[in-house]
Amino acid sequence: MKKISFLIAGAALTLGLSLSVQAATLKMAYDADPVSLDPHEQLSGGTLQQSHLNFDPLVRWNKDLGFDARLAESWARIDAKTTRFTLRKGVTFHSGNPLTAEDVRWTFERLQSSPDFKGVFSAFEGINVIDDTTFDLVTTEPYPLVMHSATYIFPMDSKFYSGTDANGQAKDLLVKHGNSFASTNVSGTGPFIVTSREQGVKVELERFSGYWDKASKGNVDKIVMTPIKEAPTRVAALLSGDVDFIAPVPPTDHKRINGNGKVELVTLGGTRIITFQMNQQRREEFKDVRVRQAIVHAINNEGIVKKIMKGFATTAAQQGPKGYAGYKESLKPRYDLTKAKQLMKQAGYENGFSISMMAPNNRYVNDAKIAQAVASMLSKINIKVDLKTMPKAQYWPEFDARAADMMMIGWHADTEDSANFTEFLTQCSNKDTGAGQYNSGNYCNTQVDALVKQSNTETDPTKRAALLQQVEQILFDEAAFVPLHWQNLAWAAAKNVNVESVVNVMNFPYLGDLVIEE
Repeated sequence: MKKISFLIAGAALTLGLSLSVQAATLKMAYDADPVSLDPHEQLSGGTLQQSHLNFDPLVRWNKDLGFDARLAESWARIDAKTTRFTLRKGVTFHSGNPLTAEDVRWTFERLQSSPDFKGVFSAFEGINVIDDTTFDLVTTEPYPLVMHSATYIFPMDSKFYSGTDANGQAKDLLVKHGNSFASTNVSGTGPFIVTSREQGVKVELERFSGYWDKASKGNVDKIVMTPIKEAPTRVAALLSGDVDFIAPVPPTDHKRINGNGKVELVTLGGTRIITFQMNQQRREEFKDVRVRQAIVHAINNEGIVKKIMKGFATTAAQQGPKGYAGYKESLKPRYDLTKAKQLMKQAGYENGFSISMMAPNNRYVNDAKIAQAVASMLSKINIKVDLKTMPKAQYWPEFDARAADMMMIGWHADTEDSANFTEFLTQCSNKDTGAGQYNSGNYCNTQVDALVKQSNTETDPTKRAALLQQVEQILFDEAAFVPLHWQNLAWAAAKNVNVESVVNVMNFPYLGDLVIEE
C-alpha cells in the first residue's frame, strides 16, 4: 500500500506542544483505521472518530447528552426556522488560514452534496452568512433537531481545498471509495495534524500548537495509531505494553484484562443496533412479509447475545434503544423456530431456497461470528446461505453496491434520536435526498416515510414520540429488517491513560482532552 506524507503550508510553525506541558505519546490500536480522511466521504463511526481528531464541530455531545460549545461559542433561536450561531474569534486551520462563517457555509453545502450526509440535512434550507463570525442555520419547517445536526458540521478549510491538485482534479472533489485530494490531505481546526498515513498499517498525528482550546488539559502531543484486526492480538499488544489504548474490546477478553493490574477496562451501555437487511430487489422471496417474518423468528438473537457476546449486549426487537423517543416497550424479540417453519410453509417456501450473505469481519464486535451463527440458524428453515466476510475497507464498497441478498449493518444514531435510524436504514431509498442511504434491503413503505417526515416538524415531545413509536411498530410488523442487539462499548488502556474521562456513548473519544500521567 502506498505511503502518503502530509505537507501542509505553515505546518512547520504549528507542530509541537508548549514546553510547559509534560507532553506524552499515545500508542493506540483500533480494529481498523478510517478508509479516508475526507470527513464527508462516509457516514461511519470511524470517519467521525477521525473527524474529532483533525477537525472540530460547531458543538459536540457531552456525557449527559447535552451540547458543549466548540467552534460555535454561542447560539440562539431567532424564529421557528432560524438558529443564529456565533463563531469563536481567532480560530485558525492547520494551514494558518483563519476560520470564518464562509468556511462553515462552504462546508455545509459540501455536506448537502455528500451521498452519505445529505440525509442529515434534508430538513435544512441553507446557511445565511451575516458576517465573518455569525451565520444562521435555516430549516424549511420548524425542526426539533437543529442542534443535533450541528454536531455533524466540522468546518473545513475552504481555501485549502480550493483549486486543483497535481492531477488536475478539484481539491474539494468528493469521491466514495476512490482517490482524491480531500481523502489524503487534511487542514482542519482540530487538536491533531496528520503527519503520515499508510492505509491499513499506521497513522501518525502530532499536536497542533495553534489549537484554539487553550483550556484543554490534554497533554498528548503525538498519536501513533496501528490498526490490529484480530482482537486477541490487539489485547496482547496492550498487555505487553506495545500499545497504551485499544478499542473495541470483545467480551471474551474482559476477564483477562480485569485480571491484569497494569491495565483498566472501561465499559458503557451502547446504542448501536446490529442488524441484517433483506434485499427485496434482489430476491422475490423477500417481498413476502411471511418470509421476512420467518427469518426474524428463526434467528435466536437472545442466544447470540448470551453465547457470542457473553451477555455484553442488549437483545433488540426494534431500531432505537430504551430512552430514545421511538422506543416501544411492548416490542420484544421473537425467536420461535416452529412459527418460522410455519410461516415458510404458508409462503410456499417449505423447501427453502439459497441466498448470498455478506458481513464485515472487523467493524462490529464479533461480526463474523454473528454472521456465521445467523447463517447456521437460517439453515434450520431450509435457507442455504453462501456467506462471505471481509475487512471493512472491502466491505463498504460491496455494501454500497448492495452486492448480496442479506447484508449486515450496524447503526448508532449520532443525533441520539430515533428518526435517524429510519432515515438511513429503512426509509425508501432516494439518491437526491440521501434518504435510505444505508438501506441495502430496499425496504420501502411510504407510510413510514410520511410519519418520519411529520416527526421532523413536530416540536411537542409527546406527540413526536407517538409518531416514532408508530414507525417502530410498522417496521416490527412488516419485519422490515432483522434486529439482533444493541452493542455495548468497551475500551481498555494502561492505568496511567485516563480514557474514562474522554470516552462516551457515541464512541467518539475526545483524544484532544486526554491526559496521560507519568
